[in-house]
This record gives sequence, C-alpha cells and structure tokens, in this order.
Amino acid sequence: MAAVIVFLTVKVCLLKKSAKEITAAMPDILKKDTNSLIGISSRDMDMCKLADSLNKQLKEVREQQLRYELGNTELKNAITNISHDLRTPLTAICGYLDMFGKTDDTEKQQRYLDIMHERADMMKQLTEELFRYSVIVTDDTEMECENVFVNQLLAESISSFYPALKSRGIEPKIELTEQRVERFVNKAALSRVFSNLLNNAVKYSGGDLEIFLSHTGNITFSNTVTELSAVDVEQLFDRFYTVEAAHHSTGLGLSIARTLVERMGGTITAEYNKERLNIILKL
Repeated sequence: MAAVIVFLTVKVCLLKKSAKEITAAMPDILKKDTNSLIGISSRDMDMCKLADSLNKQLKEVREQQLRYELGNTELKNAITNISHDLRTPLTAICGYLDMFGKTDDTEKQQRYLDIMHERADMMKQLTEELFRYSVIVTDDTEMECENVFVNQLLAESISSFYPALKSRGIEPKIELTEQRVERFVNKAALSRVFSNLLNNAVKYSGGDLEIFLSHTGNITFSNTVTELSAVDVEQLFDRFYTVEAAHHSTGLGLSIARTLVERMGGTITAEYNKERLNIILKL
C-alpha cells in the first residue's frame, strides 16, 4: 500500500510539473513570433497527447495569423493600387476639363473631349473589372455545369479576340486536338477564363502567342515576355498583382481565372523559362 501511495504521489507531482511547464510556456509562445512548440519533461502518455494537441492548435493559430497578416498587407496594397489606377485618369479628366473651359478653339476642344472620353472609358473598365471580381469571389452558390465541347468553345474565344491580337501584331499559332474534348463545367465560367487568358496575352505578349489543346484536355497559352521575373510568375494569380509593363489593369484577370477554374475542379499554373511564359490549364 505504501509503495502504491508513493507511486501515485510521484505521478501526481510529475503531472503537476508538466501542467506548470505548459502553463509557463503558453503565454511566452503566444506573445513571441516564433515557431517554438510546447515541450514537457513528463513521459506520461496523456500529458504528451495534451502537449501534442496544443502544439497542433498553436500551429493552426499561427497559420491563421499569417493569413490575416498577408491578407491585411494585400488589402492595403490593393487599396493603394486601385486608388492610383482610378486617380490617374480622373486627374487627367479634371485637367482637360479645365483646359477645355479656357479655350474657344474647336479643334483643341474636340481633342480634349476625345482624351476625356478615353480616360472615362479606362475608369469604366477598371470599375467593371472590380465589380466582376467582387461578384465572383462572394458567390458561394454551386455552379451549374454541363458537358461542354472544349474545342469549340476555345476556338470561338480565340476568334472573338482575333482583331485585338491583330492590332498588336500578334498572329496566334493554334493547335487544337482533333479528338473531341468534353468536360463537365460551367460554360460561361470557362468562356470567361479563356477571355481573361487571351486578354492577358494581348497586354503582355512580346508579339507572339501559341495555344495548344491536347487530347487529354490540357490547354496551354504560351507567349514571349521579357519583363517577367521569377517573383512575378509566382504572383501572377495573386489579387491586384500587376507587373510594370501592364497598363490600365487592376491585375484581377488571372486571379478571376484561377478562382473560376478551381471552382470547376481544375487547376491553372504558370511557368517561365527563357523569356517564355506558359499558362497551363487543366480541367
């Protein structure tokens, strides 16, 4: 009986010691921006499980805090970028309005009006892009899907962008498999994805564009881009991210494309090698 009492006393003391170690470690770990974990001296299975459970919870808390901090930084940068994108054409409009009122020269007035129309269209495009993005990311309803003939939809999207590509001197090289590729997706969403990828090529391409559709359903948009870096490629699909060469863009096009593709169960990635950007879409 004495031996049992001694054993239980020692065990209780060890458990109390482990509890004190956990109590002492928690505030310090929570306050400091470290990856430290709770460590205990006890070998008791239940106390070890408790420490392990707390460590898992701490890891989740740190991940949530990191996402919050990144989101907060991203939001601040987004507000700065959007403010700049909207302020630039608005400032120009105000300036040309002022000059318009100071001259009676009809030729100059017409030129000022044309410039103001151009800047107003730019603002309209930016605000519409922001609106479309907000609608897409806040829509949590399930997409209505159907069997879509991907070959045909991609060909139609390319045809609609042909004038814009030609205006940039881009003669696209197109290779679409002759095999019928069907996917159970939302047709309107997939069409939007194709449009955003083509629009991205119009803005960023160094003068060429290659589009491939394989029999497995993988779609690749490939073009020359000289201004990109490894960092740019990693952030291409981030919200509000633009590279220096982009003009009049919120940087939402590729982010919208990724959101839609992932909602349809697909993936979209980017690769950059020898000044060539490849965006690969897998449905």
